[in-house]
Amino acid sequence: MTLIKSISGIRGTIGGEVGNALTPIDLVKFTSAYAVQLKKRFPGQDRFKVVVGRDARISGKMVDSIVCGTLMACGIDVVNAGLASTPTVEMAVVFEQAHGGIILTASHNPKQWNALKLLNEKGEFLNAAEGEALLQIADQEAFDFQEVDYLGTMVEKDFTDRHIEAVLQHPLVDRSAIQAAGFKVVLDAVNSVGGIVMPKLFEALGVACVTLHGEPTGHFAHNPEPLPGHLVDLIETLKQGGADLGVSVDPDVDRLALICENGEPFGEEYTLVSVADYILSRKPGPTVSNLSSSRALRDVTEGYGCTYSASAVGEVNVTTEMKRTGAVIGGEGNGGVIVPDLHYGRDALIGVALFLSNLAHKKMKASELRATYPDYVISKNRIELSDAALIDRILKEIKLRYADKRITDIDGVKIDFDAERMWVHLRKSNTEPIIRVYSEASDEAKAEALAQEIMAVANEIK
Repeated sequence: MTLIKSISGIRGTIGGEVGNALTPIDLVKFTSAYAVQLKKRFPGQDRFKVVVGRDARISGKMVDSIVCGTLMACGIDVVNAGLASTPTVEMAVVFEQAHGGIILTASHNPKQWNALKLLNEKGEFLNAAEGEALLQIADQEAFDFQEVDYLGTMVEKDFTDRHIEAVLQHPLVDRSAIQAAGFKVVLDAVNSVGGIVMPKLFEALGVACVTLHGEPTGHFAHNPEPLPGHLVDLIETLKQGGADLGVSVDPDVDRLALICENGEPFGEEYTLVSVADYILSRKPGPTVSNLSSSRALRDVTEGYGCTYSASAVGEVNVTTEMKRTGAVIGGEGNGGVIVPDLHYGRDALIGVALFLSNLAHKKMKASELRATYPDYVISKNRIELSDAALIDRILKEIKLRYADKRITDIDGVKIDFDAERMWVHLRKSNTEPIIRVYSEASDEAKAEALAQEIMAVANEIK
């Protein structure tokens, strides 16, 4: 598998030859480049501090040792957060007033993957320009290793309790209402850091929690992407009755997927919708999601008389648009909830705390709450091409053919069929010669028919 360098960081499989995996050489190279870029960002500084944390995947200790050692070789002091969720590391950068952070996680990818996710001094992901500059430094190998008297130091700190306390102190997390509701949840922690942080959160909220796959061994019990087809154990447990909600997180706990009390998926697209509904009912304001996320957020937002806007795909693009519009809530349709007055990052902890607050106030079952939201279905397809050069031509031609519709072209081409309350989004892959085709409509048949119509047009062009 080729090493992937993108807006989401540097990722690849562990084990293999240079250029086709994430090797120790790559770890040193990209960490060293990050150190050089960090020093350029803060000219005149004598000492630099970086927070490093990791999920529980098998390669984590090895990757952690290399990354922390490399930072120290570059003269940077390391605060090692150990096993920590992605949002915990993001917040720890701010807690520590550090100059940056590195999260060692491949998110929802299988166990053979790992990655470097790189943060700035605000605990937010590097933007595209910063990422490109880092890649140039890595390619040039223009590194800055220090003499022995100027090596960095390392201390270990656990930030989980501080993250949980910040969630509990959020003004819209109603701890009393949650406790009074007497909720019982079943958690699927997929053998990673969710098994450490989520039960602690539920205990603090007064929620009874039964944990599946809670040991943070890195040997994931199932495909770690929190999709219904992978959550068989969780769904079966809910169907047995006795619980109010099923909660699933990915290995680094930035995505939140929910299962209703009857074993039916709440829908990862609707995690954000439900949290936004609760926030907007108490704090009206703009909302943001990416172009490939459900229209349901727009519908709920406009129902409160507020304004919705869409960003290009990628968490940093969502947060940039949130800052531009002053959004009170944002995120992505993969179960990623971003609550800006906590921090600008996807966070399953604040997501589930606000969801339970909503459920407690509305005195509904999860399935009843889900039924109150607009019903949409997303279909996911792809157009495979023999020549990547065709991609831009196809996107340009489709844009012209549907010029009478509402077109958004900040990230590929999205066509909104507003009268029919449906849309299709075409965007090129960064890693292979394909066009991803996402479409949404009120039912699966309509969404698939729309995708097939667009794909037929694309096939004519190619």
